[in-house]
Amino acid sequence: MTDGTAQKTQRKKSIREISPIDVYKLLPKTNCQECNESNCMAFATKLVNGELMMSDCPPLYKAEYQAACHELGLLLAPPVRALTFGTGALKCTIGGKYVLQRHEFTYHNPTMVAIDVDDLMSDEDARERVHRIEQFTYNYIGRTLTLNAVAIRSVSGDPVTFGKMVKVVAGTTGLPLILCSLDPVVMEAGLTEIKDRHPLIYAAIEKNWKSMANLALAFNAPLVVHTDGDLALLRSLVKTLNACGLTDLVLDPGTLAEDGLPETLHALTTLRTAACRDFDELFGHPLLGVPLAVWTSEEISMDVLKWRETITASILMSRYADLLIMHSLDGWVLLPQLIWRFNLYTDPRKPVSVEAGIRTFGHPGKNSPVLITTNYALTFFTVESDIKVAGLDCYLIVVDTGGLSVESAVAGRYFSAESIVSAIKETAVEDLVSHKTLIIPGLAARLSGETEEATGWKILVGPKDSSGLPQYLKERWPPRPPA
Repeated sequence: MTDGTAQKTQRKKSIREISPIDVYKLLPKTNCQECNESNCMAFATKLVNGELMMSDCPPLYKAEYQAACHELGLLLAPPVRALTFGTGALKCTIGGKYVLQRHEFTYHNPTMVAIDVDDLMSDEDARERVHRIEQFTYNYIGRTLTLNAVAIRSVSGDPVTFGKMVKVVAGTTGLPLILCSLDPVVMEAGLTEIKDRHPLIYAAIEKNWKSMANLALAFNAPLVVHTDGDLALLRSLVKTLNACGLTDLVLDPGTLAEDGLPETLHALTTLRTAACRDFDELFGHPLLGVPLAVWTSEEISMDVLKWRETITASILMSRYADLLIMHSLDGWVLLPQLIWRFNLYTDPRKPVSVEAGIRTFGHPGKNSPVLITTNYALTFFTVESDIKVAGLDCYLIVVDTGGLSVESAVAGRYFSAESIVSAIKETAVEDLVSHKTLIIPGLAARLSGETEEATGWKILVGPKDSSGLPQYLKERWPPRPPA
């Protein structure tokens, strides 16, 4: 077996089939703990589970381990290649997928969302639109959700006009850029304006592939390969571009809105299945979906078009688009995509959690109430929001329950009298207040008796919903001494 054949055979090994021993054999085996793990075997286990990256092991990149590092990179290489465009802290990385279904492992590199600007807009309108793209943010359970890129479309078909718009947008934002034109002359005019911005080129098709390939090589830019649903042609173009030395490719089988959407989903599913299940290297590239395509419809109602774009984007993200190009900037169109992306790309093995500890709200004193909850992110940020809205002065102990909600943590004994005792000691809350009264969530009411015995604190059972805290504290705090 040749080295090349051996490497390909090795790559055709699902990440779930790679054992920690396979990885451990290629590690330095120094147990240096620079990765913050107890030993190299622990690191190998987390590397296979996707909890750590190769870069978390600094010694691996020393000269003496160069061969092992290369071999390990091949062993862990995902069936879907990762690709980066843009520069600096805002650059976008797409692809890098290991599995077809999220429950099999986890998804890496969340779908990037780009918003379009066309070259027939005035400079002022373009700058304003770009500013709106940059400023579109939403805080969701402690995470800031944002848009990721700007797609500049050549509508004029004129190289000078397109080049000018590319220069305007590039001078306005540091977001990664996607240049959209099927005319190589127009594309070159745009690329010339942003030589160092590493944009994504859209797109190579059957008629222009050679010219677009030359541009991608000359400007060291990744390239989208587009066909109108013809997967055989897409395969042929990818193979030809690979032979030209281009491996940073994005596949776009075409997005057909409305009645053609099932055909688009079938194409995307076929491509991703071929990559993840059959290890088809020609189809093992990131996928592009274009919800913007709904705007080519004859529908005249703007709201209907926005609704269709919303639906199309959500479906394409679910089936398996790594990059979306959209048009609408309305919150009700974009927020569902950003929230769905956040949930889709969380590790299904790990609930979203916050750091355990004690939080201070307002200006609490020695007689202020002490509340307690779990570190499940949605629970914590809901409680936090209700406390802040009510303007309460209090302490909140956050117990590490592995990211489980109150009800689940109580059932699983992650939120128990013992864990509450530990949390009281670790947070040293006794030094902050002059009383020993703790308010537990209403959903944890059954813990009140055993918690009183274990802690020596008086336990009050609070409301089941944290929105009821203001009224509860008004009626029950400070606690009245027994008659």
